Amino acid sequence: MNADVLAGLDWATATHAVCIIDAAARVLERFTVAHDRDGLAELLRRLGRYGSRVRIAIERPSGLIVDALVEAGHQVFPIHPNAVAATRSRYRSHGAKSDASDAYLLADLLRTDGHRWAPLSPQSDSIRALRALVRARDDLVAARIALANQLRSTLETFWPGAGRIFAAVDSPIGLAFLRRYPCPAKAVGLTQSQLARFLRAQHYSGRRTSAQLLARLRAAALGRSGELTAATMADVVLAMVAVLEPLVEQLATLTRRIEHFVQSLPDGQLIMSFPRAGRVCAAQILAEMGDVRERYPSDDRLAAEAGVVPLTYESGKRRYVGFRWACNHRLRRAITTLADNSRHANLWARSIYTAARARGCDHPHAVRILARAWLRVIWRAWVDHKPYDPQLHLGALKASAQGG
Repeated sequence: MNADVLAGLDWATATHAVCIIDAAARVLERFTVAHDRDGLAELLRRLGRYGSRVRIAIERPSGLIVDALVEAGHQVFPIHPNAVAATRSRYRSHGAKSDASDAYLLADLLRTDGHRWAPLSPQSDSIRALRALVRARDDLVAARIALANQLRSTLETFWPGAGRIFAAVDSPIGLAFLRRYPCPAKAVGLTQSQLARFLRAQHYSGRRTSAQLLARLRAAALGRSGELTAATMADVVLAMVAVLEPLVEQLATLTRRIEHFVQSLPDGQLIMSFPRAGRVCAAQILAEMGDVRERYPSDDRLAAEAGVVPLTYESGKRRYVGFRWACNHRLRRAITTLADNSRHANLWARSIYTAARARGCDHPHAVRILARAWLRVIWRAWVDHKPYDPQLHLGALKASAQGG
């Protein structure tokens, strides 16, 4: 660690201002970076010039940029915005604010008052391992969906029935069917008994009989491709199947590992205690929230990070409330999935969702409103290290209603 170098980072929605100073408060470098992948990479590269453990002051204890800095090995000191506002007059009498000047102010506060703050603790090794598993699975799921859509689109051009005989074209049995029958010519003589034997060999557990599945295959529109085109398209289908089959298999392996891993963690058990959280969804939430409680000193901070509350812009008499684009998108997907699932099993959740729809909110908006409500409960349980207790939750709601 280079004790003679300190940095201040003034966080914003689109860009971040950075100021690096030495022990005598002399400015070594000023720059801005965008709040995107390239911007974060540039920030880490430029900080790396001054050592592997630069001390950095910032006005927030959580977020993608904080995670990136901590995981890179730097010491991140969160300073409350009120402390920054209270000391602004030390640096200028007019009280005006700018990103560049606040970045310098943060760096100099760390230089003069650094003993008052403690650096953020990095996530535990368990959380980092879980995050690696979950994010890898999420990325592979996206790749599987993209390739399955491409396969389905290809089949629509010359053999629509093969993409519709089973519920999912990328299911193991759907891929096995395409491997054996990659084009209409291969299935022209397919009988009900042959299909039944195929289903038994694949351990088919669906509710459709071989007769129903064969009827679904035959009922689809007929392709009009020529013989050479159909044979070529069959090769294309086989190539996609050859890629999808091991991908689906590895996804199943990763999913089982994630389910086992999250069950072994105390915080995993905590998140799984919520209605319809499941194991994979609970793992996704925990992987993004982590286990460092000081990163989210309030449920408001967590809700903003998860992107389930709107962003308010105010200037003079103008006020605009809009969608929060800058957030942890993985956390938002996970928490809204839990919220959407919970309304089917929890009366309180269903009532919040129904009330939001009655006010005119569309489905995604209503789910975000419900997710915000759940995050208040999740945050309290997470901070207290206690699993969800529906009786305690409903009791608190009744007491609040009676008190109001």
